[in-house]
Amino acid sequence: MQSSADAVPGDAPDLIDAYAATLSHSLQGPARAKARMVEELRGGLEDTAAAYAERGVPHERAVELAIHDFGAPHDVAAAFQHELTIAQTRHTARAAVLAAPLAVGCALLVWGAGHHPAWELPRMSQLLTVHLVGIAAAAASVLAVVTLAVTGRLARTLPTPRQLPRTVAWMGTAASIAMALAAFVLAVLSVVVAGWPLAVAAGALAATAHAVLASSARACRRCTRVPS
Repeated sequence: MQSSADAVPGDAPDLIDAYAATLSHSLQGPARAKARMVEELRGGLEDTAAAYAERGVPHERAVELAIHDFGAPHDVAAAFQHELTIAQTRHTARAAVLAAPLAVGCALLVWGAGHHPAWELPRMSQLLTVHLVGIAAAAASVLAVVTLAVTGRLARTLPTPRQLPRTVAWMGTAASIAMALAAFVLAVLSVVVAGWPLAVAAGALAATAHAVLASSARACRRCTRVPS
């Protein structure tokens, strides 16, 4: 097998930097967790190279041997990516925890507007919005509870389901799309109904819930596309 030292040319000090950069580029996941992993690996490479140097191995050769011991970056990335994918899955679940109350608040405003004489919304629009928001809130709540449970303490005794990250990614995406549609409907209503202040407030909550969840779900989808 060709060593990663052979695959990354350059002076010895640059080999570790190039290795760490290649590894970082290969990984997808929360930025802090990824940076921590890469720095820990960089430290491990430096310590291993130093141990070889203490045994009389020339510095450049010591770095090459350390990199050879660790393996090619893509092999190391496969091992690291699983942990990062789980971390991103939990991040998406926490985003859902934040999005769910916003969705519920939006639904309550829309429902209240439908029953207030001065702010009455069209019946079909009210039902459509409440159903969209209800689906989003239910999906976000289930996603959050199940994910945080099975990747928390249960993960110490039971293996994390392989399809969990993909399921979380697409449930989060579906919930965020529902919130975006609700925000759009409410934005249109705010132009044509007398109760536009309430429609605007509800639409802002829906848009915020979408923003909170959409980016995290998108990052989770990216993680699931990386081999781990």
